[in-house]
Amino acid sequence: MAHLVANGVRILDRNWRCAHGEVDIVGLDGRQVVFYEVKTRRTARFGHPAEAVDRAKAARLRRLAGLWLQAHPHLGGDPRIDVMALLMPRPGVCEIDHLRGVA
Repeated sequence: MAHLVANGVRILDRNWRCAHGEVDIVGLDGRQVVFYEVKTRRTARFGHPAEAVDRAKAARLRRLAGLWLQAHPHLGGDPRIDVMALLMPRPGVCEIDHLRGVA
């Protein structure tokens, strides 16, 4: 989350839950509401962390984004869904791959 804040994102919500699932982070990037899916792995041995966001997961994220926006109607507009892929091969080391507009 520090990465997002350092890049000017205002955090609106964390671990937002409803009956249909959970959104890891909701932020405001300028005037755009962004829904962040965070995937963390220690190694890429079984694939890059972002590969865990398949079509089904992307569809669920779009549905959750719509539900969050319904609950917060004052923050309309065109939302974006990003994936934050984190590789943490050892303590204190974190490689961040921020993929914008994935779904």
